[in-house]
Formats: sequence, structure tokens, C-alpha cells
Amino acid sequence: MDLTSQPHRRHNPLLDEWVLVSPHRAKRPWQGQQEKPQPDTRPAYDPTCYLCPGNPRTSGAVNPQYEHQFVFDNDFPALLPNGETGSFEEGGLLRAEAETGHCRVLCFSPRHDLTLPEMEIPEIRRVVDTWTEEFRTLGGDPNINYVQIFENKGFMMGCSNPHPHGQIWSQRTVPDLPSKETRTQKGYFDRHGRTMLADYLAIEEKTKARFVVENDTWVALVPFWAVWPFETMVLPRRAVQDLTQLTEQERDGLADILSQLTIRYDNLFEISFPYSAGFHQRPTDGQAYPEWHLHMHFLPPLLRSATVKKFMVGYELLANAQRDITAEQAADRLRALPGVHYKVAAAANILH
Repeated sequence: MDLTSQPHRRHNPLLDEWVLVSPHRAKRPWQGQQEKPQPDTRPAYDPTCYLCPGNPRTSGAVNPQYEHQFVFDNDFPALLPNGETGSFEEGGLLRAEAETGHCRVLCFSPRHDLTLPEMEIPEIRRVVDTWTEEFRTLGGDPNINYVQIFENKGFMMGCSNPHPHGQIWSQRTVPDLPSKETRTQKGYFDRHGRTMLADYLAIEEKTKARFVVENDTWVALVPFWAVWPFETMVLPRRAVQDLTQLTEQERDGLADILSQLTIRYDNLFEISFPYSAGFHQRPTDGQAYPEWHLHMHFLPPLLRSATVKKFMVGYELLANAQRDITAEQAADRLRALPGVHYKVAAAANILH
């Protein structure tokens, strides 16, 4: 079967779902919406930003004069640690149950103008360490069974503040997508005695056709079953269940691979590239999860340029996911991009 030009379906074994791939449609002319990107003119410090050091937040709290990372309880959390308990049921079809948890905010840097691809690798390593400690602390609460670390980057992704930051939500129940990944990975591990993603990575290693960047401990690739145009998955070469199990070398490697990948994202359309990203790792209910293989998803919406994005509409909302550009084509484009941030390259050109 020709995967480069003919319509076909690809299976996502992590979610046991399918994506329709229509590579021939990428050649059609585009007369849809075009939006002009806004220039990035953020200062290093914004006196009106509620995440910058020393500034007051809307809750009345004042941020410390932090020099690296800063973590605090979200002033407007989606979950409450001491919410009501109980459940609701009617007619066997209407069901609801109380949910409790914590919502934390992590400022990546005191600099208002530095996103992950613009940060030095040692500072990204500090972010990795903070993620790890937050997972350890929140996951150690006996009332918490899952910790979700994520970042929404850019207003296009609904980010409410341009100061580079992410979030950490922890809750009593395991959310739907990690629950699905637990079931599929356990089924695979029970049958083969190896993690699904270790075997998947071994397949990808044969050709590296979908690799974007790699180092000694990590790989960033466009998954065979990717839905979003330039979706990637970041995988440790060694099967570990969560961030706390990473060695010092693996933490360094994660900081490096995040720098390499996000620089290429920014270079793709020469903008601060919007995305939602986050880790999937084992539940924290105290049970053993040998089937779990830590990984990180990057889900960016842009398709053709800095202004044209992929919309999940029509068929995607009513049937299943669909994409035009193939995973291999997306990987080729990302892999070919320079590993130096476009702003740095532009500044070097000006100096010369």
C-alpha cells in the first residue's frame, strides 16, 4: 500500500483509535481564512503581568522576586482540594460524581519574554527538576491518583497570559486519555512482557523516517498515527514509568531534546509556535504499573503558515480524526530546520 499518496487509515495503539490520512488533499488550493500574526514585542519585565516577579496577582497575593522558576496554587483553579463529596444518578443514564484535586501554575522563568526554545538548556533542566518534584509531591498525596503536567503556549491555544508558564493539575480520578493509555499499554505488556512504546521506538529506529531530533537518552518523533499536522511525541529510550525515575543524565537529555524540538517548531514559520503539550505517566494510586512508558505529547494546530491552522470540524467532530500531510512529510520538514533559533540567526545576520 502506498502511504505517500493514497487515502488510508492509521491506527493509534495507545488510544485504540484511528486517524484518516488523505495525503492527496494537501495539493488542493487554499482560499480559507488567513490571519495576520502579531509581532512578538514582549519586554523582559512587564509591570502589568500577574506572573512577573514582584507583581501582584488578581487574588491579592504578591509574587516573590524569584530568579528561576516559581510555582503557586492557581488563583482560579478548576479543581478544589476540599470540595464537596457525593454523587448524582437518575434513571441509570444521568450520572455525576464530585471531583477533588489541586491546580498549580509553574512560571518557567522570571523573564516575561523567554519561552522554552529561547531559554538556555540549564534553565530548561531546572524546569524538568521542578516538574519532577511537583509530580513527586502531588502524587504522594493519598487522595491523588493522577498528576497531569501540561503547557498551553500562545493565545491561539487559549493561554490567558503571555508570560511563559505551564500548569500542573492533580486529581482524585485518572482522566480519560491516561486511562485509555493504561488499558492499552497493560494489554500489550501482558501479551509481550515489554512496553508498547519500547517496541514502537525499536520499529521507528530502523528507518528514522519519522524522527525529528534525538540524543543519547531521548527521541522526538512524529508518531505514525499523528492527528495534528506537526504533532510530535517525546520518548525516553529507557522505559520508565514517571519523571521521578529518570537519571541525572536522562534529565539533562530531556532538557536538551525539548530545546532542540521547540527551536525547530519556532523556526518552522518563524514565530513563537503555539501548542498544547504535556506528559503522560503512571497513575499515582500506589499500584505497580510496569506497562507504563513515560512520554510527552506536543499538539500544535498550525498547518500551512503562521496564520493557517488545522480545524477539528465536520468529519473530525462527527466521525474520527483526519489529516492531509503525512507523518513522514511533517517529520521531514521539522528535521530539516536549523537547530538555532530564528531570532538568534537574525541577530547574527544583523551583526555581520
